[in-house]
Amino acid sequence: MKQTAAVLKPKVRDEEFDIGLTKAYRQQMATALSDILADTYKLVIKSHIYHWNVVGPLFKPLHELTEEHYNALFKATDIIAERIRALGHLAPAKLAEAKTFAPSAASVNHTTAAEMVADLITDHEAAARRIREAGTKADENGDLVTTDMLTDRLNFHEKALWMLRATVAA
Repeated sequence: MKQTAAVLKPKVRDEEFDIGLTKAYRQQMATALSDILADTYKLVIKSHIYHWNVVGPLFKPLHELTEEHYNALFKATDIIAERIRALGHLAPAKLAEAKTFAPSAASVNHTTAAEMVADLITDHEAAARRIREAGTKADENGDLVTTDMLTDRLNFHEKALWMLRATVAA
């Protein structure tokens, strides 16, 4: 039984392998990607809550846009977590912190559609800045896979920002 448990015990942090990226870089990028994963979950939750609670003349376009966004963001969480694993690290399990991602019920009750969009814009901009920084580091280290993934993610956030801003433009 002990032998089976030892075989099944995951080895990740001390795993030695050579994919052309240093161990130190892989650790730094896994940390950066963990932060990006948290940003992504934050936007999944906020987008979903705002999807349910938006009212007013912008209801239909925002209801549809936030649904599109939270579905795409949720798919991205798997891609980001799997890249962390491919770099030799465990994907973070900080679900207890998820409660800090969501807006309070009281704030949603008194939040206009424009305020919801402004809040989402703030979070998408922060995510884009973090992704751009990590993507630059990945590119400088020859990490083509992470660079490509982060370019994809950055493209999503910049398009989301454009659409959110266009939706509430006067």
